[in-house]
Amino acid sequence: MAVVEKVAVITAGGSGMGAESARRLAADGFKVAILSSSGKGEALAAELGGIGVTGSNQLNDDLKRLVDAAMEKWGRIDVLVNSAGHGPRAQILEITDEQWHTGLDVYLMNVIRPVRLVAPIMQKQKSGSIVNISTAWAFEPSPMFPTSAVFRAGLASYTKIFADTYAADNVRMNNVLPGWIDSLPATEERRDAVPMKRYGTSAEIAATIAFLASDGAGYITGQNIKVDGGLTRSV
Repeated sequence: MAVVEKVAVITAGGSGMGAESARRLAADGFKVAILSSSGKGEALAAELGGIGVTGSNQLNDDLKRLVDAAMEKWGRIDVLVNSAGHGPRAQILEITDEQWHTGLDVYLMNVIRPVRLVAPIMQKQKSGSIVNISTAWAFEPSPMFPTSAVFRAGLASYTKIFADTYAADNVRMNNVLPGWIDSLPATEERRDAVPMKRYGTSAEIAATIAFLASDGAGYITGQNIKVDGGLTRSV
């Protein structure tokens, strides 16, 4: 019996948590296809024996090139990891219309666009896991990250609707909610606010994503998983 090669697609995967997720999934045996705007994703994909595309997760054509390349090479997509860049930050009344629209593109449409392409493939396969990198502040918003908090609260609703719609097809979607992670500059004040008294690591986020991508998480969908050292604890 032929061994099926499992395939993971990672958007905004050139650095940070996206890149670490690609490394972890490759180590777990997945073939990886990586999109990044910097070109780092292509270099990482070459290192991992996968496919890299330089482009933006804000452009449908670039996302389609990535998905088409993965399907042409491997014929399936088992996992989609949606990472993101950084959106506008300002005092809430000073954020312009243009900045709000940018935040929508960076923090919500970055998921909606690739899901439109990948979910039908997974539905046809009757299997698939989509994992979105969100933020610990989606439900307990911080004025430091206004556009992130607003649109990722919307992402939580989108995820629940998606789960309701596609769970019967064995296609799952979950969000990972990182707190202070070592890909960000560390400050003593922020570290002290975390009950565990340390920043998390990109590797810990990647491990959570790898679990949600695995068969062991086969009964988990529509969830928001906080990985923040206990920083936020309400429902």
